[in-house]
Amino acid sequence: MSNDSTDVTIAKSESHSHVHRDDAGSKMGMWLFLFTEVLLFGGMFLAYATYRFMYPQDFVNAALRLDPILGAVNTVILLTSSLSVVLSITALQKNKKNLSLVYLSITMLLALTFLVIKYFEWSHKFELGIYPKGPALESFAQGGKLFFGLYYLMTGLHGLHVVIGMTFIGFMMYFISKNKQTAHNHQRTENAGLYWHLVDLIWIFLFPLFYLVH
Repeated sequence: MSNDSTDVTIAKSESHSHVHRDDAGSKMGMWLFLFTEVLLFGGMFLAYATYRFMYPQDFVNAALRLDPILGAVNTVILLTSSLSVVLSITALQKNKKNLSLVYLSITMLLALTFLVIKYFEWSHKFELGIYPKGPALESFAQGGKLFFGLYYLMTGLHGLHVVIGMTFIGFMMYFISKNKQTAHNHQRTENAGLYWHLVDLIWIFLFPLFYLVH
């Protein structure tokens, strides 16, 4: 009987150790993935800095065509969504499944609001002809054309990352609802949260670069 008990204890210990190694590997994989994302946007930030140095006044003139209030609203929205993700993970760690799902639902709603605002912002620019090869943009100085080229590229790519982040969070909501992510097994939800924080961090840099140019 004693030997059986010892075997069970060892088996449980090995099982726990195996899960721990998987969690550690999962987190490491996510950090490596986030590093590649930083490199991607880092290259574009470098291009922005180069052209900003070359065409300082053109960038200032082009930035006047953007609405800083909408940019600020979207900044607040994403910062709030990061908070709701943190609260969701904390709730899950405390075994409050329903509360965790509520916070993730808030995150999804905020992300959707961000995209809707960005959609209307882009639509207004297109109506004014301010888009690549657009009639209004063609009349801009070279620096202005580069400014809006970077604007559409970087905010568009960021918007794609928002959609990807929403997909991750949607999967986590499903896993939590099916008890596949619990207080004792929540590494994938933490990884989704890390990705979402990166999305928010990138926007924190994009907002002043495009909307607060002086």
